[in-house]
Amino acid sequence: MRELKGWVKWVVGIALVAVALFHFYTAVFGVYQPRIQRGIHLLVLLPMAYLLYPASKNSPKDRPSVLDVICAVLAVIPPVYLMVMNDVLNLRFELFDPVSPMQTILGWINIILVIEAVRRTVVPAMAILIGMFFVYLFVAPYMPGVFYSKPMDLSRIAEINYLVTSTGIYGSIVGVTATFVAIFVIFGAFMQNTKTGEYFTNLAVSLAGKSAGGPAKIAVISSGLFGSISGVAAANVYATGVFTIPLMKRLGYRSQFAGAVESAASTGGLLMPPIMGAGAFVMSEITGVAYVHIIKAAVLGAIFYYLSILLRVHFVAKKENLRGMDESEVISRKQILRDSYQLLPLVVLVVLLVVGFSPFVAAVWGIIVTFLLTFFNKQTMMTPKKLWSTFELSGKNLIMLAVSCAGAGMVISIVTNTGLALGIASVIQSWSGGILLPALLLIMFTSILMGMGMPCTPAYIVAVTIGGPALQAMGIEVLTAHLFVFYFAILAEITPPVSIASYCGAAIAGSDPLKTGFEAMRMAIVGFIIPFIFVFNPALLLRGSLLDITTLIVVVVYSVITLASAFRGYLHRTLNLVERSITGLISVALIVLSCMPVYLNTMIMQILILGSAGLVLFIMFTRRRKRIPSESLA
Repeated sequence: MRELKGWVKWVVGIALVAVALFHFYTAVFGVYQPRIQRGIHLLVLLPMAYLLYPASKNSPKDRPSVLDVICAVLAVIPPVYLMVMNDVLNLRFELFDPVSPMQTILGWINIILVIEAVRRTVVPAMAILIGMFFVYLFVAPYMPGVFYSKPMDLSRIAEINYLVTSTGIYGSIVGVTATFVAIFVIFGAFMQNTKTGEYFTNLAVSLAGKSAGGPAKIAVISSGLFGSISGVAAANVYATGVFTIPLMKRLGYRSQFAGAVESAASTGGLLMPPIMGAGAFVMSEITGVAYVHIIKAAVLGAIFYYLSILLRVHFVAKKENLRGMDESEVISRKQILRDSYQLLPLVVLVVLLVVGFSPFVAAVWGIIVTFLLTFFNKQTMMTPKKLWSTFELSGKNLIMLAVSCAGAGMVISIVTNTGLALGIASVIQSWSGGILLPALLLIMFTSILMGMGMPCTPAYIVAVTIGGPALQAMGIEVLTAHLFVFYFAILAEITPPVSIASYCGAAIAGSDPLKTGFEAMRMAIVGFIIPFIFVFNPALLLRGSLLDITTLIVVVVYSVITLASAFRGYLHRTLNLVERSITGLISVALIVLSCMPVYLNTMIMQILILGSAGLVLFIMFTRRRKRIPSESLA
C-alpha cells in the first residue's frame, strides 16, 4: 500500500473516513436501497484501490500515477449511474428487457476495473481465476455435456454482473460487505487502536507464559482471540507474530516451528466464534440460517482445533525440555485484572448476539462501549486525532474486502446464470460414484484450491459456489455443507504451495517458507479432520441429545490427545517408534468411531466412553490432591 503525501493524502483520508462514517451511520439509522448502499460503498472503495495500491513494483510509492487517477475517476462513473437510475432500474425486468449501449459500456468498464483492482489489492491468482470464468462464458457454447451453456452476448454479460442486485458486482455478497461486515471492520479497528489486541497478548502471557513452552502457547491463545476479529490470517500473523515468534525462538523453539505455530494459530482465528473473520455474516446471508445458529454450530470445532495446537506445542516443550518465560517477563495477574475492562466490548457483543439482537445492534454497542472505555486510560484515550485515524483505518481495511467480494460476486453470477455449479456437482457425483467420502475429498481439494491466496470471505464465497451444490445434491444439510467448505477455504491459508499465512510467519521467523507451510499444515491437521466428523456426526455441531454430544466430545478429546502424541512422540514421556505407531492407530480408530454415530451412540459404547472419562478425571484429581500436600511439606 502506498504512503501518500501532501494534498492527495488528505483527499484519500477524507474519503476513507467518510465511507467508514457512512457505514456507521447506516448501521445506526438503517441502510438504504441495495443499489444506493452498495453503490456508495464501491463509489469510494473501488477508486481507493487504484490510488493506494500500485500497479507494479515500478509504480510510484508515494503518489498515484496518471493512469491510476484515470482509473479511479472511471471507477466512480458506473456506481453513480446506478444510483441516479435506481428507480428506473427497479422497474425493469431482469434478463428480459434490453440493455442499452451505455449500460453495456459502463458494465464492462466496471467489470474490468474490479478485476484489475482485485489483482492489485488481493493477489493476481484471484484476478486470473475471475478472468477464467469470463473466458468460460465465451467457450461454454462449444463445450460438451454438463459444461455447455447457451451463448451470451456482451450486453447480457454486462447485465448479470452490473445491473442486477442478486448477484454480480452489486449483488448480495457486496451487500453483506457494505452492511454487516463493514460495521464489524469498524469494530475491529476500534479494538486495534485501543490496544485490545495488546491486552489479548498480555492475557495469554499471564495464563501460559510461565508454563513449559509458554511462548508458543501465548501465540496460540492470543492469535485465537485476535484472529476472530481481524478477519485476515496474514494480518493476524503480523499483529501477534512480531511478539510471539521472536520470543519462541529466544526460548529454544526452532524458527520453522515458531513460524508454523503462529501461522496455524492465526489462521484458526477465522474459524473462531463469535465473529469468525466476518465469514459467519456472509454465510448467514447465503444460507438464510440465523447468525447465532452458525456460531453455535462452529464453536466445538474451533475449540478442538486450538486444543490440538496447544497439546502439540506442550508435548514439544516437554520432550525438548523448553522452559517458559521468566517471572520478570510475565505481567502480573493484578495488572491483567485491572485491564480486564478491555474485554467488555466483546462481552457486550456476545451477550447481545446470544439474547437475539441483530449483528448491527451488537456491533454498534460494541463500538460505543469501546469508545467510552478508552477514557479509563490516558494512553488509550480516543482523542479527535485518534478517532480520525481509527475511521481511516476502517476505510483502508474495507478496500480489499469490498473489491474481493465484488470479484467473488461476479463468479457467483457466472456460475448461477450458466448452470456451471450444477455441472460441477454432477461431475463430482460421477467421479465419486455417489459415495459420500470420495465426494467430500474432491470438494475438500476443490475448496483448498479455490481458497489459495485469497482472504477468507471471498475464498469461502468462491469455494461454496462450486462445492456447495455438490454437497447438497448428496443430501448434506445446508449449514453443514457451508461449514465444510468454509473450513477448507480457510485452511488454504496454510496449505502449500500457496500458503500466505505460512509465508508471513516464515518471514518473521527467518525460516524456509515452504517448509514452514508444511509444518503449519501438520500443526493444523485436526482442522482438516473436524469437517469430516461433523458431516457424518452432527453432534459436533451441537445437534442431538446432551448424551450424544457429551459422548462425542470425550471421543474427540481422546483422539486429539493421541494424535498430538503420535505426531510429537510424547505422552508423559518420550515414546519410541512402536509406541508412536500404536498411539497413531488408536487416534485413527477414535476418529473413525466419531464418524459413526450408529455405533458411538449405543448405550454400551456411551457407558464405556463416559465411564472411562470419569475414571481419568478421578485419577487426575487424586494425583493432584496428593501432589499439593507433598509440595507444601517440601
